Amino acid sequence: MSVVILYGSETGTAELVSDAISDVLSEHHDVSMYDMTDFAVEDLSSDDFYVVVCSTYGEGELPTGAEPFAEGLDDEKPELDGVRFATFGLGDSVYDDTFNRGGEIIAEKLVDLGASQVGEHGRHDASSKVAAKTQAAEWAAEISKVISPANH
Repeated sequence: MSVVILYGSETGTAELVSDAISDVLSEHHDVSMYDMTDFAVEDLSSDDFYVVVCSTYGEGELPTGAEPFAEGLDDEKPELDGVRFATFGLGDSVYDDTFNRGGEIIAEKLVDLGASQVGEHGRHDASSKVAAKTQAAEWAAEISKVISPANH
């Protein structure tokens, strides 16, 4: 099963984190990586496993890089039954109510269209002492175990 990493970023951190996730997952999977601005929602397929990496911008909004993808989901409302994905979000806990909201927004939109979220929803805190790439790599090692279900 191929893994497609989709990242949405404002300053580039989500892309750097995606690279770290890709490094881990490519040990056991065929991995490709796309900026959400370059990925069409009609290309979502149950043949692939998706890893969504999304930062949070402003007061809990999606970053500019994720907006076209989110709008595509809202406008086209693709049928996503059978699509599986995992999410790693980026945020800062000083923003209590909106901490990591960007990743949550994309995950909610995918689930609302029939996709299944698997594994732990990773949430990096920019206020922590742990580097985002380090936490993402550890998270990816766990997600790698759930990508290919036993029945495939």
